[in-house]
Amino acid sequence: MDLRPTEDQRLLRQTVREFAETEMAPHVMTWDEAQRFPAELLPGLAGLGLLGIQFPERWGGAGMGAIDYCICIEELARVDPAVALSVAAHNGLAAAHIHAFGTDAQRERYLTPLAEGRHLGAWGLTEPQAGSDAGATRTRAEPVSEGWRLNGTKTFTTHGSVADTYVVMALTDSDAGYHGISAFIIERGTPGLEPGRKENKLGMCASDTAEVALVDCVVPAAQRLGALGEGFIDALRVLDAGRIGIAALSVGLAQGAFEAARRHALSREQFGQPIASFQTTQFKLADMATRTEASRALTYRAAYLRDQDRPTTRESAMAKLFSSETAFYVAQEGVQIHGGYGFVKDYPAEKFFRDVKLTTIGEGTSEIQRLVIARQYLEAD
Repeated sequence: MDLRPTEDQRLLRQTVREFAETEMAPHVMTWDEAQRFPAELLPGLAGLGLLGIQFPERWGGAGMGAIDYCICIEELARVDPAVALSVAAHNGLAAAHIHAFGTDAQRERYLTPLAEGRHLGAWGLTEPQAGSDAGATRTRAEPVSEGWRLNGTKTFTTHGSVADTYVVMALTDSDAGYHGISAFIIERGTPGLEPGRKENKLGMCASDTAEVALVDCVVPAAQRLGALGEGFIDALRVLDAGRIGIAALSVGLAQGAFEAARRHALSREQFGQPIASFQTTQFKLADMATRTEASRALTYRAAYLRDQDRPTTRESAMAKLFSSETAFYVAQEGVQIHGGYGFVKDYPAEKFFRDVKLTTIGEGTSEIQRLVIARQYLEAD
């Protein structure tokens, strides 16, 4: 396995980094404090192919691989993890579900505008009573003459109040367990689709998170996504790949937090010298850098396997677990190196620290990742 970047990948990293530093960095705190999703950024993201990174050109995508995807998410997160989260959720959840399990007609109608950046996607799995136990879905879909009638509530939905295309899971057979949940595509403006309360969050404030209510929401039969009763199983496969994106986001966040701490350590003087000259600070920076590089290696390994069309359940969970917990460690140490300045919004350490916690929760908590990893070993032949 050779993870040395190709020339194209070096250029990709440079291009996305320049975009992030030019178009995003000056506005990060404005978006964060307003808790506003930066819709004005979408044309620029789309122009770089970042809203359809891994999808074939046939469906409007950029046709990149999984390692390329990690590079893109990593560079966005290095500047603003909230924007990176939105891009990862759009690519890795809603659009990915349609690409993996949709018909060609569904891909043409829904995936193409998502991949081209004309539409924004949302993915509804989590419910008030179905978080880590996502199989406990209570949203119901009943067959009617027009297709399916859905009733229920989705929560913690990224882009819940701003999306154009929603992919939601709903119970179609209450007696079939995990094989009784199906997926549906719902267009914005469909009667009965009601974006609800927007969450007031600790971090990732520029990434829209909201409830989505379905009240007698009728969708045509052609908008059922995948095989009947296999929506939850398909969702688990989507999450396997999506966790690589969150791992990459965590790597980028850790990199950004490390670089901010390094800059501060070199410029901040105490006792007549930069604090970078003190061994305690040097050891912190050494540990931060080492763990970040280890996280990157785990993440790229999972992405490499995905590019080879090999199973990644264990590797994705490992990458997501280690990278997210590393990012939390690095962000915390970054605040510590900044001292009192790490506690104020004038310095980036504060925002990295608020944003990072979601990485250990979203797309499966650290506890769920450990369960997934353990089962992979305990159930092995």
